[in-house]
Amino acid sequence: MTTRQRLLTIIIIFLTAFFTTSCATTNWEQRKDQGASLRNVGEVHMKEGNYRTALREFQKAQALYADDHLLHNDLGLTYFALGRLDLSIDHFEKALELKPDFPAAKNNLGSAYFQQKKFDKAIEAFKELGGDLLYATPYYPLSNLGEVYLEKKEYHLAEKNFKAALKIEPRFARALRGLGKTYMATGRITEAVQILEKAVKNAPRFAALYLDLGKAYVIAREYKKALSAYNKVVELAPDSDLAQKAAAEADRIR
Repeated sequence: MTTRQRLLTIIIIFLTAFFTTSCATTNWEQRKDQGASLRNVGEVHMKEGNYRTALREFQKAQALYADDHLLHNDLGLTYFALGRLDLSIDHFEKALELKPDFPAAKNNLGSAYFQQKKFDKAIEAFKELGGDLLYATPYYPLSNLGEVYLEKKEYHLAEKNFKAALKIEPRFARALRGLGKTYMATGRITEAVQILEKAVKNAPRFAALYLDLGKAYVIAREYKKALSAYNKVVELAPDSDLAQKAAAEADRIR
């Protein structure tokens, strides 16, 4: 083979490798874009509460491009809603593996651990977020911490974290509710009524708040107000477990 032929052969090999790599890159980008489009479709279904339909779209997206941290967070939320906490945790952990500084996935992971009653792991996740100065909504993990401590009957720590959340966002209904429940658990009924009344003013369509307020009114022996609160639960969430509980409580005090 002459020097010229050898040079031409090298050029052909180089060009072939270049175009093969270029095509592979283009194909990878196409798959990534298609996966993102399917994820977007799945998110629409998820927001509408169509979790099984959303799951199908997310699984299609995962088959195309599996290294999308947003997709794994969506899968985690979907499995969480479907009651598959084990799979939910797997995907939240994968999302954090792909993007360690992903606060939404960390908060969701803590919530999944809380539902599994793995309180120490939930506390660890929420505490990390509470100390993240870049997290846009730190009152969420602080309130979540309060809920874990309330479940553990560590009422001082529950109150501390609910108040910390409310210092950042005074109208945050979940923290107001948690603080009201903490006051009820510790026998501070007047304070419980006051904080829950404030909560329903801030979130007038949050049915669970009225159920808690009704219970506080009963303890305070304000039975007419309690009946009104229970009736509001039924009005806001008919055919729900909350409505059944409210109706049963109302029957008990009539």
